[in-house]
Amino acid sequence: MDTLTHLTIGACVGEAFAGRRLGKRAMLWGATIHSLPDIDFLTTFWFSTPRALLAHRGFTHSFLFCAMICPLLTIAANRLTPSSNISRRQWCVFFVSLLLLHDGLDALNNYGVGWFEPFNEARIAFNLIYVADPFFTIWPLVACLALLYLKQDYKRRKIWYTAGLGISCFYLLYCYKHKLVMDLSVKALLKEQNIRYTRYFTTPAPLQNWLWYITAGTDSGYYTGYRSVFDRKQHLALTYFPRNTHLLNSTKYQKDIGRLVQFSQQFYTVELRKDTTVFNDLRFGQITGWQNPNAGFAFHYFIQYPEQNKLVVQRGRFAGWNWQAAKSLYRRIKGD
Repeated sequence: MDTLTHLTIGACVGEAFAGRRLGKRAMLWGATIHSLPDIDFLTTFWFSTPRALLAHRGFTHSFLFCAMICPLLTIAANRLTPSSNISRRQWCVFFVSLLLLHDGLDALNNYGVGWFEPFNEARIAFNLIYVADPFFTIWPLVACLALLYLKQDYKRRKIWYTAGLGISCFYLLYCYKHKLVMDLSVKALLKEQNIRYTRYFTTPAPLQNWLWYITAGTDSGYYTGYRSVFDRKQHLALTYFPRNTHLLNSTKYQKDIGRLVQFSQQFYTVELRKDTTVFNDLRFGQITGWQNPNAGFAFHYFIQYPEQNKLVVQRGRFAGWNWQAAKSLYRRIKGD
């Protein structure tokens, strides 16, 4: 999830755990530790982009990292807050809960999390919620702001953090319902339209959970499209993109390509664009693809120009966005 989500959820959990004993410092503890796994962003300063893509949400999001760091955090917290009347066992449970919650939330979107690293490089991704969903984040954010404003002796502080965390949990259940409905309907429509596939996923389009992005295909190519939970038409409009794996054989950047293929979990296509070969990771959707089915992919890596790929994940997410794109997203959400 995005940084704001982790900070606010962590702060609410911190308040729930130790608000009475630590005051508002409990929110700081919660926000800091809940965001700790994202320290892996530092790898971008010395790793190549393909290596940094795999390092992000890798080892620092693993069960092993949690097991290694929590005892150290427990010792540090016990020494920094000697008068808090919080036992080492309680501190340890708090830290383990925060880190596992972080790893669990990150697994709900499409990037993938290395829970089992370094023993297994498999990435876990449930494709349930977009990485930055304001309908999920708004509740802990409001609760967090209220808790910062209210005095520590205010008796109803519990209502705020309970509501902030509780409503977000209910929203996740709402998203899960959408996921089930979408997968059932899309698989049925793919079968009805005689589209064969060996790989498949659905994931929400940006900033909401009603319009979903669909990818299905084989080693030769992929079909992509969008479907709203409010669609009434029993037809799935799809666009085919050939995979073009052979284009990767003519470049010298084989180590980078291997890492990109691993990162993409095989959901990729390759194309020639002017003087470079472009590697597209289909998991991140298209650039406003709901209004243009032939739009380019949000994640596009220029293989011959590695220095131009520093923000390869971020640069395409909101490229092409304007008021017209936002209105077209709203119209498409309402359904066909």
